Formats: sequence, C-alpha cells, structure tokens
Amino acid sequence: MSLLKHTWDKILPNNCTICGKTPDADGRIPYPVPEDFHICFKCLSSLVPQPSDRRFFLCLSEPYKGDPYPSLGLYMPFPYKGFFETAVPKMKFRSCPQIAEFAGMLLGTFMHKDGVNASLIVPVPLSEKRLKERGYNQAQLIAYEASGICNIPFSNDVLVRTRDTQRQTELETGMVRSANVEGAFKVSSAYDVTGLKVIVVDDVATTGFTLHEAASELYKAGAAEVFCCAVCGNRAVLNAESF
Repeated sequence: MSLLKHTWDKILPNNCTICGKTPDADGRIPYPVPEDFHICFKCLSSLVPQPSDRRFFLCLSEPYKGDPYPSLGLYMPFPYKGFFETAVPKMKFRSCPQIAEFAGMLLGTFMHKDGVNASLIVPVPLSEKRLKERGYNQAQLIAYEASGICNIPFSNDVLVRTRDTQRQTELETGMVRSANVEGAFKVSSAYDVTGLKVIVVDDVATTGFTLHEAASELYKAGAAEVFCCAVCGNRAVLNAESF
C-alpha cells in the first residue's frame, strides 16, 4: 500500500464491504483480504469458524440407499450464520465479487491449516444465464483464491454445466433438490482427470446434492478421489464418520 493511499484511508476510511459501516478493523484482520475488501469489528466478530472437529461431514445431509458414493466427504469451516447471513446474499445478488475472493481466502486458509489437499481444485459451474446476470461465478472466485493459498492447481472449465436449473433454495426437500441437479454437469472432453484427487468447491452447502452431482461426474470421468468443499452451510450435527 502506498503512503498516499494509507494516509488517505486514515482521513476518509472506506466503508465496511459487508454492512456499510466504518471499517475500524482494517489492518487487524487475522486473515488475508483482497485489496478492495473492508470489514468492521462488528462483522469481523461474527465471523466465527466451526471447531476443528466440526468441519468435516458427509456430503449429503440426507443419505439415501443406493447412493454410488455414500462416503463422499464435505469440508465446511463456517456455519451459515452471523457474517455469512449478510455476506452471501450480497455476494450473489449485489455485485460484490470481492466478498467471494475473501471467502476463498478464508476457505484456503482453513483448508491449509486442516490438511485438506488434492491434485486439482475445480468450482461448481454456473449456468450461462446466471453468469450473465451476476457477472461472475462466485464458486470460481472462491476456488481460485483457495487454490493459491493451498498451492493446488486450479481449473475453471473441467466441469461444465449442461443445463440451467431452478435455484436450490427455492426447493423444499432434499430429493426434489437431487432431481433438480441430476444430469446438470459433465466433465469437459478437453480434460483427463483419470487417477486424480479432485476438490470441487461451492460457496454454500445445504443438502449437498449440487456438490454430490458434480462429484459424481468427476468419478464417472475417472477421478481416483473426489472431495467437496464449501465455505459455509447450515449443518447442525457432526457426522459420525471421519475423513
């Protein structure tokens, strides 16, 4: 940061990216941040990670008989509350890509700390319609930032979305959500994932069916192991299985 910019920020500090208040926590944030991201103490204090033994789950919150990948794992370091209840809607619907970048830095920091690693990291793809509306894929920005911190190769177009789907948040039951995303992804013929351990990333995990469907396609394409990561979600109970 230049001396001029530092002085100017002291005179006229930027507003908190999340709530719009003065970012009096600038320079004291215990995580890496994008240059244009600012946060106040109130928002920072609501950014509370899960305890280290409550960050690993089964991908599906509603496991079903016949699942070809019943042990598919999910890493999720934050609950969907406090900071993320405000940050996620703003990230998705109010054109704030810097929130996604910050979320990716958070995810990467915790992945690195907890030993979550792979040979490739890919995001859940967004439909062309939503990409045009939003201007960016938040999962892509999150995965890219996490990959840099964890030193894992990143690719944006290994997974391709084959069709648009209804928003998962608009659907009430897990099996309806499962049907909504069935067949919605494929692995690009330009890539060979045979024998790779792949991490697939999304912003939020609820029932886990979107991540599960994306992971299924990677397995079908020959991936040796697939693991799912989301920045936050609303799981209340720790699965008994460990990964």
